[in-house]
Amino acid sequence: MSEGHTYGFDTLQIHAGARPDPATGARQTPIYQTTAYVFRDADHAAALFNLQEVGYIYSRLTNPTVAVLQERIATLEGGVGAVCCSSGHAAQIMALFPLMGPGLNVVVSTRLYGGTITQMGQTIKRFGWEAKFVDFDDVDAVRAACDDKTRAIFCESIANPGGYITDLDAIAAVADNVGIPLIVDNTSATPYLCRPIEHGATLVVHSTTKYLTGNGTVTGGCVVDSGRFDWSANDKFPSLSQPEPAYHGLKFHETFGNLAYTFHGIAIGLRDLGMTMNPQAAHYTLMGTETLSLRMDRHVENAEKIAKWLETDPRIEAVTYAGLKSSPYYHRMERICPKGAGALFTIAIKGGYDACVKFVNGLEIFSHVANLGDARSLVIHSASTTHRQLTVQQQVAAGAGPNVVRISIGIEDADDLIADLDQALSKAVS
Repeated sequence: MSEGHTYGFDTLQIHAGARPDPATGARQTPIYQTTAYVFRDADHAAALFNLQEVGYIYSRLTNPTVAVLQERIATLEGGVGAVCCSSGHAAQIMALFPLMGPGLNVVVSTRLYGGTITQMGQTIKRFGWEAKFVDFDDVDAVRAACDDKTRAIFCESIANPGGYITDLDAIAAVADNVGIPLIVDNTSATPYLCRPIEHGATLVVHSTTKYLTGNGTVTGGCVVDSGRFDWSANDKFPSLSQPEPAYHGLKFHETFGNLAYTFHGIAIGLRDLGMTMNPQAAHYTLMGTETLSLRMDRHVENAEKIAKWLETDPRIEAVTYAGLKSSPYYHRMERICPKGAGALFTIAIKGGYDACVKFVNGLEIFSHVANLGDARSLVIHSASTTHRQLTVQQQVAAGAGPNVVRISIGIEDADDLIADLDQALSKAVS
């Protein structure tokens, strides 16, 4: 691809990072199913291990198939680099790892996937880190939660499960004023619907398991670096600005500039945490990205039609889809996600918890699974599954109360999906 030419999203989702295989001419990126790589000689090996030369050492760190995916996602997000890993949860830990330390905290949104709330609220305590949960619709509260031990702000662009849209520009302004990075989980939106870096995000994380792969076959995660943060502006981020003992005092930011965070993610994060993406998973996700824009357009089209139908149904108390003009997030969607509000939202069903269980059990086309972003339409009752470990108060704050069902609209015929929802609601609410 020509240097200097600005390519469109549809072209980049197919070609970014990929080149014909030099050995065979294979046009599709091969699955490099190998553990290790032969060094040219002892000097070459030493240079690689000393970070003086870029190349392949061991597949826990780098792999040619995974490298193509990293470059593609970074390009689609408008970042300078990316590190892929084994899952979306792994990506979140990877994102925080260079920033945090014992006694430090991260300010996070109350509107997050239930597993992320548990990870942030419970698991990271084992590292001596703390999470402060705040309603991100209250920007002043986010600002007030930041203190001299805060090292990052974390939110989702389109929040799972409710489909709420975060005012990324406002939150980024808070992060800038405090001098810390904003980390945005862009899983539900994908870079096709939302580009967080353009709204001020420092880092973007993905569960590539979802829309980027799009077929429910493999798990994966990714951390994208905007390359715009000055890690040496103060002493808050010693892992990136100060000498690294494991590399003879090398300073990542001084040495690698705007790629410092990406190099650290590979040389330290993957080396020591070992949350590696396997090459076959990368291959499946690469194939998925090739049709991302086509799928997302259909996801949004179906979601808009179905949400409008649900909104008028007397068996439904509420629909949280931001693409509805009645949504308080509709105008924010036009600014943050101009191509649409995605395909993830919740419905509150009259009859409460029991009606939700009957509804889920009565569906035929929708699959009852703990996943989203598949080409298939999916459903789950969050309060009894993904958010079961939370208190009722936390469930409600996360948009996953006992009377709420999360729906991930697929790319099937919308009329067939409406018919399925209709018959299941009839079974649930009688």
